[in-house]
Amino acid sequence: MEILQKTSLFWDVADVDPKKYPKFVIERILEYGDEKTVRWMLRNFNRSQIKKVLSKKRGLSNRSANYWSLVFNVPKNKILCLNKYYQRMRKSHWPY
Repeated sequence: MEILQKTSLFWDVADVDPKKYPKFVIERILEYGDEKTVRWMLRNFNRSQIKKVLSKKRGLSNRSANYWSLVFNVPKNKILCLNKYYQRMRKSHWPY
């Protein structure tokens, strides 16, 4: 947990508690983590937890979601943020 305090991944939260908010921590690491934090994530969460976050969370970028889908062997059609409907909706709300 100390490694999380030393990273800039959680600049916007006062205290990071991976046991209390595992989905939040996993999502941040999948999107912004470096090699060190990814290794920490793999030691502290099981692969099914990580795959579930990858599949269900919508906050991941297309680039991150595509990369992690290959790493964890999750079909792209099972990842919400890669869903065509969701991508159209995201562009209508944030057209950049």
